[in-house]
Amino acid sequence: MLFRSRMPHHPDRLAAAPGLLPARAAMPGHATRAAGMPALVPMLVVMAFALLWFGTLGMRHLLGPDEGRYAEIAREMLGSGDWVTIRYDGLKYFEKPPFHMWMTAVSYALFGIGDWQARLCVALAGAVGLGAAMLAAARWFGARAGVMAGLVLAGAPMWNVAAHFNTLDMTLSGAMACVLASLLLAQHPAATPAARRRWMLACWTAMGVAVLTKGLVGVALPGLVLVLYTAVTRDLVLWRRLHAPAGLALMLLVAVPWYWLVARRNPEFLRFFFIHEHWQRYTSTAHARPGAPWYFVPLLAGGFLPWLGLLPGMVRAVMQRAGVDSPAGAGAPFQPALMAGLWALAIFVFFSLSGSKLPGYIVPMFPALGILAGVALTRAGDEAWAWQLRAMLAVGALGVLASPWVATLDANHMPNALYRAYAPWVALACALLMASAAAALWLQRRRGRMASVTGYAFGMLLTFSAALLGHEAIGRAASGIDLVAPIGRVLRPGMPLYGVGLLDHTLPFYLRHPLTMVAQADELDFGAAQEPYKWVPTVDAFVDAWQHGPRAVALLAPATFAELAARVPMHVIARDWRRVAVSNFALAGERQTRRLVSDPATP
Repeated sequence: MLFRSRMPHHPDRLAAAPGLLPARAAMPGHATRAAGMPALVPMLVVMAFALLWFGTLGMRHLLGPDEGRYAEIAREMLGSGDWVTIRYDGLKYFEKPPFHMWMTAVSYALFGIGDWQARLCVALAGAVGLGAAMLAAARWFGARAGVMAGLVLAGAPMWNVAAHFNTLDMTLSGAMACVLASLLLAQHPAATPAARRRWMLACWTAMGVAVLTKGLVGVALPGLVLVLYTAVTRDLVLWRRLHAPAGLALMLLVAVPWYWLVARRNPEFLRFFFIHEHWQRYTSTAHARPGAPWYFVPLLAGGFLPWLGLLPGMVRAVMQRAGVDSPAGAGAPFQPALMAGLWALAIFVFFSLSGSKLPGYIVPMFPALGILAGVALTRAGDEAWAWQLRAMLAVGALGVLASPWVATLDANHMPNALYRAYAPWVALACALLMASAAAALWLQRRRGRMASVTGYAFGMLLTFSAALLGHEAIGRAASGIDLVAPIGRVLRPGMPLYGVGLLDHTLPFYLRHPLTMVAQADELDFGAAQEPYKWVPTVDAFVDAWQHGPRAVALLAPATFAELAARVPMHVIARDWRRVAVSNFALAGERQTRRLVSDPATP
């Protein structure tokens, strides 16, 4: 094992292990050092993390499909004023509940429509989840463990990257982190009956938000964890401390009104949402997102890479089942480390068994991992921590040496030139990883463990932020942002914007103009079936509308453009490697424009 505890193991008493002390206790040496620390230093550290966390939200353009899709849904929601029936490109879209889109629409209303506003919800959810994990860890395992848990999450690639992508996974994870943290806080033996009730009601409320974010998984996963915990500990008394009647009523009050309203206005919603989007998504590969049972193993390893050396200490914390004595008659001692371990394990196994897999599905397990890692960090020896840092130095060096390989890629239908542009950013990120580990080693010798972990966590956040920002070398071209200005000079409000066999997830958002799908509805199949008059089902029908209908603009894949340009007049507005924008009317200065765009430069 990489980490060896300096403390004796006492599985039945939390107070017996200094790494598992109650919140008001502290290790004497560290307390003395912390007392001499200027109060300004922690404030500056928090400000530095916050600046990097929130200040980079608008430095990249949106990527499809998820980022563009949810940004556009929220834009259409705000524009239409209909906050009940979710629409995407004007068609009914019932794959997900609305909470994430509601928050994004509120962001637009407050700050305007843009890239960082579209990502503000996930950044806040990531920060809230991080804070909730810190609070729970500090309450059970001491303030030092709480701070460490926050640093671990901030420096975990899966958590900090997900908090900068406009998807529902981080919004769900933030709510689920609050569910776990509230449950842990409510079960602390020092909690008064009133405090326990408040925290449990907060737990149920957070479950309601989770259900309103991504459906039944928001209540199914916490329920699964609770059943597993009960089976392991045989602590049935815990169920009497959940305040279930009031909590369930509160959860339903949060979640049910939207479900009731949308089903009342759209009778087709219930079957599609609960059968197609829940049962079939989990039990089959109907959504074309299959994966082997070990699909999430490399994602977990990469997503927790900077802290993998803590795993032995995390496992020991769970196996010890550390707890404190409960009041007389309150049942067996509650075991927070075991609860956190089962939380992470249950989520990992649940989605590993699913017939549909995406990387973001396991993000909700990371707050539990952060809590356990915070405990392990407080108990790890200095030499073991130094070995962790040396290991990351080696990983960074290997990454720098391997980064030229990125420049050789030519995959996912993306030109090799884009990968060549991204390769230097990969090398920079790996160099930053090395520098962060080296700086943490220096800080450990000069300033101690807390300074070392803080510097290391900030370095990891900086490292993966650089890798993410550098992805703009690929993301800018993928977003189509360079086509927006030429298309915008031609496109007018109310003018049809056709997507001919192409569901573009980002250009409609940047053009502030929804698509009308042609021939292939893609993931809008359900909405097209409900409102068939809002799309063009065949290419022949499109050709007729193109020739005899009003002025229009269309987006096509290059191959589709080559086929249709031989049948009907198409005036090229702009093009890139993945799409061609055309109009059915002549453009001003078209002869010159055609000459300029006929042989576009490869990105």
